Order: sequence, then structure tokens, then C-alpha cells
Amino acid sequence: MGSKQKLLPRERLPRHVAIIMDGNGRWARRRGMPRQMGHQRGAKVFREISLYCADRGLQVLTVYAFSTENWSRPQKEIDTIMDLLRDYLRDALTIFRDKNVRVHFLGDVSVLAKDIQDMIRETEESMHVHDGMILNIAINYGARAEIVRGVQQIAWDVKSGKLPLDAINADLLSQKLYTAGQPDPDLIIRPSGELRLSNFLLWQSAYSELWFSDVLWPDFKVADLEQAFWDYDRRNRRFGGV
Repeated sequence: MGSKQKLLPRERLPRHVAIIMDGNGRWARRRGMPRQMGHQRGAKVFREISLYCADRGLQVLTVYAFSTENWSRPQKEIDTIMDLLRDYLRDALTIFRDKNVRVHFLGDVSVLAKDIQDMIRETEESMHVHDGMILNIAINYGARAEIVRGVQQIAWDVKSGKLPLDAINADLLSQKLYTAGQPDPDLIIRPSGELRLSNFLLWQSAYSELWFSDVLWPDFKVADLEQAFWDYDRRNRRFGGV
């Protein structure tokens, strides 16, 4: 980011920013590299952006790292992504030690390798006492699966007599989602030129502002993020009103 670029005042920043980290494979392919090289570069950008957001004072940052549909990708690419997740989890406590960041994982992590599950559990438990920015990492996450999971929990509570049928409402379902207790995303960012949500935070994004960019994620910079903040600030959020 250029030194002359003015920063949006912190009090006008979105509370919750969500990012679909897209374009890693295309970035590598355009350079004649294996797709996994794009993921490695994208992981570096993720670290830079997440640290910057913590310093900038965001309440919540959610990143889409691996979807429930991504299992259909080549096994070598999946292995690379999982190894990068291992590297991140090893470094997380050190990276965010002085940032007061709390890391939380969205998605069904029960299907991941046991060592990754153990590292996820240790990371969440170690950072649970932090009260700064919440960093949500969506891994093996799909919004439709998340909603189905929440509905199943409510159905079970009704069946077991813990919950009357007329108690079901939108707030209750929100409490059953992975993001329970967090504000819905104010701003969803998707680089790479794609113009869709790709099964990401479908319930929570009902009134989110969307920001798209042709920049591939491995080339995404703090200046791009700040531009998204300024564009967000110019939006008129009516939430269905006038």
C-alpha cells in the first residue's frame, strides 16, 4: 500500500469481513507452475492479510480455506493444502501471540487427519482466552451443510421435548451455526474475477455487501483490502428499508 493512501477511520470499518481466497491455481498456471505453488503463495498472503486485519482493529475475519466440494480436486493438491494447514497451525500460537487473536474453525473437521484435528483443538483451546479479533478459518466447510446441521439440531431438540415447535425462528437457527454469537459479515470479498458466493456463509450473508476484484488471491495486497473498505464505506446499507 502506498504511503499516501489514506486509511478509512477504524470506527467506520466493517465489523466482520469475510474473504473467499480464490485464484491460487490460476495464479500458478499462468506462471507455468504446479497448482500447489499457488496455494503456497496464497498461504503467505493469508498470513499477511490476517495480521493486518488484527492490527487494523476488525472484530471478525472469516476466510474460506477449503470447501466441502474441494475434495474433488487432485489428491496432490489436497495434500498440499492440508500440509499448509499443518504449517499454519504450528505457527499460529507464535504468529498471534501478541495480537490477542482468537482462532476458530468453521466446518466439519472430524474427517480431517487426526494430527490436524489435534492441532485444531489445541489452537482453539490455547487462544480461547483472547478477546481481540476472531479469526474464523472455514475448512471442510459448506454453507448448505452448515444449515442442514443446524436444522437437524433443532429437530432433535423438538423431538426430545427440549424445544417447543413455536420457538423456532431465525435467531434460533443462527445460534446453531458455526458462527453463533458473532455478527453477520458486513463485507464479503472475493478476488479472482469470479462473481459468486460458492456455498459460503449463505445464511449469514443475507445483507452482506459484496466486493469483487479481478486480482488473484496470491497477488492480493493490503491496498486491495483498503480499497474494499473505502468502497464499503460508500455503500448505503438499508437492510430492506428505504
